[in-house]
Amino acid sequence: MSRPSVFGSRRFPDRVRVELERSFELDVHDSPWPPARDELLERVAGKDGLMLMLTDRVDDELLDAAGPQLRIVADYAVGIDNIDLDACRQRGVVVSNTPDVLTETTAELTIAILLALLRRVAEGDRLIRRGEDWIWAPNLMLGRGLPGLLLGLVGHGRIGRAVERLARAHGMEVVHHTRTTGVPLEELLASADVVSLHLPLTENSRHLIDAAALARMKPTAVLVNVSRGPIVDEAALVAALTEERIAGAALDVFEREPEVHPGLLGLENVVLVPHLGSATLETREAMGMLCVEALRAVLIDGRVPPNAVV
Repeated sequence: MSRPSVFGSRRFPDRVRVELERSFELDVHDSPWPPARDELLERVAGKDGLMLMLTDRVDDELLDAAGPQLRIVADYAVGIDNIDLDACRQRGVVVSNTPDVLTETTAELTIAILLALLRRVAEGDRLIRRGEDWIWAPNLMLGRGLPGLLLGLVGHGRIGRAVERLARAHGMEVVHHTRTTGVPLEELLASADVVSLHLPLTENSRHLIDAAALARMKPTAVLVNVSRGPIVDEAALVAALTEERIAGAALDVFEREPEVHPGLLGLENVVLVPHLGSATLETREAMGMLCVEALRAVLIDGRVPPNAVV
C-alpha cells in the first residue's frame, strides 16, 4: 500500500524532514524562499497533506488545485491568517497550527528588541560600523531602563502573558487590553510607556494601530510589534516617528512582509528585525514536529490532532 503524499513549501530543519520521510512520500520546495504561486498550485496537486508557511495563501484556488483527496493543511506557524478556514471547513480539510512551542521564544524576542530600542543597542552598533568617532562620556547615547515603565499589552494570550512575566521580572508595571478583559484600549494607549502587540491578525485587528491610535500615545512612548505586520498602519507609524509624536518602535513583523516601508529604514529610533520571534533551532524544530504529528494523526491514524483549528 502506498504511503500518503505530503508537500512542504519550504526548507525546514533536518530533523523535521527525516521524520516526514519516515511516514510519507515527501515533496519539498527545498529553498529558503517560497515557491511562486503557479509552482505552488502545481505542486500541491494530488497531495494528501500540505505543510505550508505563513506566506502561503490557502484559499479556494489552492484547495481546488490540490484536489478532493486533500485531508490536512499543517501550518508551520501559530497564526493562521493566511488560511481561509471556511473554505477548508467546507471541504472537510483539517487545519492545524503550532501553538505553545513558540511562546517563550517570542516573549524573549519582545524583551530583546524592546531593550535594543530603549538602550539604543542597534543604534550604537550602527554608529560603530559607520566608523564615527566616539569615546565614553557621561551623556553618550543615554537611553532608558525598564524598571518603573508601564507596559501596555494589546492581547493577553499565551505570548502576551509570557511577556508580562518577563517584563515584571525586569521591574515593569503591566496592564493589558483584550476584547473582554483589561483596560480600554484608549486608556492603555494614553498611559503606557511601551505599547506591545500580541494578538492575531483578523479583519477587526487590521490597522488597529492607525493614525488615531498613535495620536493617543504619549510622545515618550514606544511601540513594539511581534505579532502580525498589518495590525499597524505602517505609513501612519512612519509619520508619527518622523514627526516625533512617539519616541520609537521595535518591529519584528511588517505590513507587506518582507517589504519594509522605506520611511522606516533611515530612522535611528527604530529597531527592525526579520520576523525572528520563533527563530531558535529548538523552537523551529518543535514547530515542525507539531506539523509532523498533525499530518500523522490525520493521514495515518485517522484522527483529529489536538492542535487542529478546523
